[in-house]
Amino acid sequence: MISISNVSLRFGGKKLFEDVNVRFNPGNCYGLIGANGAGKTTFLKVLAKELEPNSGEVHINSEHRISVLKQDHYAFSDQTVLKTVMMGNERLSRIMDEKEALYANPNFSEADGVRASELEMQFAELNGWEAESEAGTMLAGLGIEEGFHGKLMKELTGGEKVKVLLAQALFGQPDILLLDEPTNHLDIYAVQWLEEFLSKFENTVIVVSHDRYFLNRVCTHMADIDFSKVTTYTGNYDFWRQASELNQRLLSDQNKKNTDKAEELKSFIRRFSANASKSRQASSRQKQLEKLDITEMPVSSRKRPFVGFELRRELGNDVLTVKGLSKSINGEQILKNISFSVQKGDKIVLLGRNDLAKTVLLDILAGDLEADEGSFAWGLTTVRSYLPTDNSKFFKGGENSLVDWLRQFSEDKDESFIRGFLGKMLFSRDEALKRPDVLSGGEKVRCMLSKMMLSGANVLLLDGPTNHLDLESITAVNEGIERFKGTVIFTSHDHEFIQTVANRIIEIDLTLKDDRNMSYEEYAAAKKPMLN
Repeated sequence: MISISNVSLRFGGKKLFEDVNVRFNPGNCYGLIGANGAGKTTFLKVLAKELEPNSGEVHINSEHRISVLKQDHYAFSDQTVLKTVMMGNERLSRIMDEKEALYANPNFSEADGVRASELEMQFAELNGWEAESEAGTMLAGLGIEEGFHGKLMKELTGGEKVKVLLAQALFGQPDILLLDEPTNHLDIYAVQWLEEFLSKFENTVIVVSHDRYFLNRVCTHMADIDFSKVTTYTGNYDFWRQASELNQRLLSDQNKKNTDKAEELKSFIRRFSANASKSRQASSRQKQLEKLDITEMPVSSRKRPFVGFELRRELGNDVLTVKGLSKSINGEQILKNISFSVQKGDKIVLLGRNDLAKTVLLDILAGDLEADEGSFAWGLTTVRSYLPTDNSKFFKGGENSLVDWLRQFSEDKDESFIRGFLGKMLFSRDEALKRPDVLSGGEKVRCMLSKMMLSGANVLLLDGPTNHLDLESITAVNEGIERFKGTVIFTSHDHEFIQTVANRIIEIDLTLKDDRNMSYEEYAAAKKPMLN
C-alpha cells in the first residue's frame, strides 16, 4: 500500500499540490489523470521518492519493490537488450553481476565458493533461473524479436528502445508499478499485449495515459489531480467522467438554488428590517440566511478547446491516386511499391509497426518529401491541410505573438477575430501574446489545429493529431474530426480516436499489407488470431 499524508509541493511559487491525503491499495490499477501542467509526472516522481515534497510524507513498505518506466533512452546504451530488461529488478541484476565476476575469477577461493553458494540461494529465491525466459517472453509480446536480444541498446531505434524500457519496468513482478505514458510509440499489437498484461497484474499499478480506451481497459480506479488535490474514484475513465460531470452539475445547481434563496432572503431583510410588525420575520430570515451553505466553487484546471473544420469547397468523388511509391531514408528502404486510391467520404487510418513509414508517406502526400519512385495525384477539387508530427519549422518565423503568427494564415486579419479564434483554442488574453517559439508541445498542436481550421480544407492529413494533448483536448479533436464532412488520412495510437473516426484501415509494413473498409475494432478482431 502507498499512503500519502498531507503532501504539499510548490514550484517557483506555483502550487501543484496542497495537503494531499490519499491511499493506493494493492491489487488495484489507478489511472492518474489531470490537465496538462496539473502535475501528473511530478506526482509519480514524488511516489518514486525521486522528488521530495515541501511538506508531508509518502509511506511505502521498505520491503516493497517499486518499478518505474524510465524515460532516458540513452541510459543503457552499452547494455544488451536482454540485460537491460533484467536490470529492471536491480537486486537480481546485482546478484547476477556478482556471480559472473566470481566465476570468472581464475583464483577462485574457498571464501568465493561460500559467497557463490549464498548468491545462488538468493538467485533461486528471486526466480533467477526463469529470468531470461521471462524477459524474452515480454520482449516477444512487445514485438522485439529474439534476434534483437543480444544487440546493444544504442543499436535500436527510438521506438524499439521504448518497448525494451517498458519490458524492463514490467519485469520481475514489482510490488508497485509506476508507468508514465506507457503506450506512447507502441503499435496496436504491443498495446493489446500490455492491456492483457496489466489486466492480470496482481500488485499496485499507477499509470498516466492520454489513451481513453487504454484507461477503460486496464484501470479499476481513477486518481484525479485537480484543484491542487488528488481524489480517487472507483471505476474506469468513462465512469469517472460521467460521475465527475454529474457531481459538478449537482454542486452547481445546488449552489445556484442557495444563491437565489440568499438573494430572496436579503431582499426581504432589506425591505422589512426597519418595520416593527415585520421585524421578527426579518430576524427569522436572517438566521436562515446564515445557515445557507454557499460554496465558492474552485476553478478547475481542466479546459476544453473548440475544434471544428468547415469546408469551403465541396469535394469531388476522386480524391487521391497513389501508384508505386517507394522511398529510402539513409540507405534503408522505408516504403516499397505503395499503391491505393482514396474516394470522397474516406476516413483512413494508417497502421503499422514502423511509425517512420507512415510519417514518410504523409510527408510525400503533403509535398514535403519526394518519393524515390512512383507517383501520386490529388483530385482537382481537393484543398489539403497537413498536421505533421514534427511541426517545429512552423514556429521559427520570429513572430512576436500568437496573434501575429495566426494572422498570416487567416483571410480575416482583424485582431479581434484572431483573438477570438485563439480564445476558442484556450489562448485567451495574455496567452495570445506569447511568442510562438516558447510554446509547449501541446500548445503548438493547438496552434496548428487553429491554422488548419482557418484553411477551409476538405482533405486533412494528420500525423498523430492527439500527441502532446490532454484528455479534454483529445476529446475535442476527436469530436471535431468525427463531425468533419471531408476526407481524412491520419495516424494515431489512440484506440478510441481510431475507432470513432476511421471507416477504412490501411496497414503498411514496408509494403501495403492490408486495406479494408471496416472499423478499427472489426479489423483488430480479424487480426487477433494472428497475434496469438
